This record gives sequence, structure tokens and C-alpha cells, in this order.
Amino acid sequence: MFEVLVYLFENYYQADTYPDQDTLARRLHAAGFGNSDITEALDWLQSLSRGAESTLPETLENSVSLRAYSREEMLKLSTDSRGFLMFLESARVISPLLRELIIERALALDADHVGLEKFKVIVLMVLWARRGSVDTLILDELLPDGQNTPTH
Repeated sequence: MFEVLVYLFENYYQADTYPDQDTLARRLHAAGFGNSDITEALDWLQSLSRGAESTLPETLENSVSLRAYSREEMLKLSTDSRGFLMFLESARVISPLLRELIIERALALDADHVGLEKFKVIVLMVLWARRGSVDTLILDELLPDGQNTPTH
């Protein structure tokens, strides 16, 4: 699934929108991705577009807060992932609201553990979906090793 998400980012980063889900699924299949990875990635993206903001107070967007993690979150998110999230928030790359959305999307994965590389892809997709653009320095940090940075 993560390879599909990175592919979508690389191919649609500069576009204002991407095609409807059926067209996108056909293009992903033609690019060599399997049906289960495509379905999982598109479902994950669709859930991201709905977002968790409706359950979070708008005041969280501009708040200054310290995040305490539940046992479930600590078991699922690696220490490196949690540290990276704290770094992004302290550097003001993300707001507390985006932090919560990133955590929600990571917990939504069908995996027992989310390491730093997978977590970076989640952060990348949330930033892309919510902001439409990602700072070049942050982009270099978020793309998996060996991936080229899309040109602007």
C-alpha cells in the first residue's frame, strides 16, 4: 500500500486533483500494482479526505499542547515515529490538529506496528492532502530513501 501512496504523490503532486477512483485504480493497475494494495490505498485516502477534524475541536488548530499517548498508540507507533511527530510539531511544520489526524491515519493501518519509514509516508500524505504543498526540505526528509523529489 505504501508504494501506491508514494506513486500517487510522485505522479499527482503538481496536479490540483487526481482522477476519480475508478480511473485511478485502472492507472495504478496498469502501473503494476496489485488489486489489494490499490484498494487499501484508495480506501485509506478516502478516509483521509473525510478526516478526523469533525471529532476534534477547531481550537486545537492554534493551540500549544503536549501529547500523551495511550497504550495502544505507544504499542503501534514506534518511538522514532513519535519522536519525529514531536519534531515536526515543535518545528511548526504541523499543527496539533494535523498531529491528531496523522496519529488517527497511522492507527487506521492494518498493521501491528508502524515504523518510521511507513510513518513518514503517512505524514507526507496527510500534509499533501491538507495543505496541497509540502516544503522542499520537509519533502526530502519524508520521501523514502532512493525516491526522487518531484520538481516544482
